[in-house]
Amino acid sequence: MPTLDHERRHGWPDRPVAGVDEAGRGPLAGPVVAAAVILPVGLPDPLRAELNDSKQVKPADRERLAEALRTTPRAVMAIGVATVAEIDRLNILKASDLAMRRALAGLARPPGHALIDGNRVPADLCCPATAVVKGDALSLSIAAASILAKTVRDQMMGELATEHPGYGWERNAGYGTAEHRAAIARLGVTRHHRRSFGTVRKQLSLTP
Repeated sequence: MPTLDHERRHGWPDRPVAGVDEAGRGPLAGPVVAAAVILPVGLPDPLRAELNDSKQVKPADRERLAEALRTTPRAVMAIGVATVAEIDRLNILKASDLAMRRALAGLARPPGHALIDGNRVPADLCCPATAVVKGDALSLSIAAASILAKTVRDQMMGELATEHPGYGWERNAGYGTAEHRAAIARLGVTRHHRRSFGTVRKQLSLTP
C-alpha cells in the first residue's frame, strides 16, 4: 500500500511535496487530465488506509475518496487539463506533460518538490521533481492525485456522453473498447475524438 516515505525523503511535512498523476493517455476521445495533491499532516487514518492506485479502487469508492480528499482540512489540490486539440497538436506525451504543469502551477500553496508518477519528469515544472515508477502504488500523495484525476476525467466523459450518445463514453471513458470502435464506424468521428490516434485516423480515411 502507498506510504508517505517518498514525501518524507523530500522534506515533507516541513516542505510541501505534491504528488502528481494523470488520467487519459490511452483513450481515443476526450482530454487528458492531471491532478496535483499536497497532503496535510494528520490525514485521517480511514482515508490513509484506502488511498491507492485508482485502477485498484472501485468506481464508487473512487468517488467517495475523491470527495473525502476535497473536504480534508489543509489538503491542497489542483487539476490541469490538456484538450483534444492540444493532444493532436503536441502528441499525447507532451500534452500529458502540459496537463501536469498546469496542475502543479494551479496549487494554492507552491510546492517545494513534486513526485511524478512514471519514469520521467516533464520539462519546465514550477519546482524540482522526482519520477516514481508505479508511484500511485507507492506514494500516498500520488495515489490521491491518481484518484482525483480519474474521477474528474470520468465525470467529464460522462458529460460528453450526453452530448454525443451512442459511443458509450459514460461506460468506457473514451477508451477503445469494442463498443466504442463499433460506434465510431457507425456514427463517425466527433470533435472530441483524437484525430492523431490510429483508430480515429483510419476511420477518417474511410469517410467519404
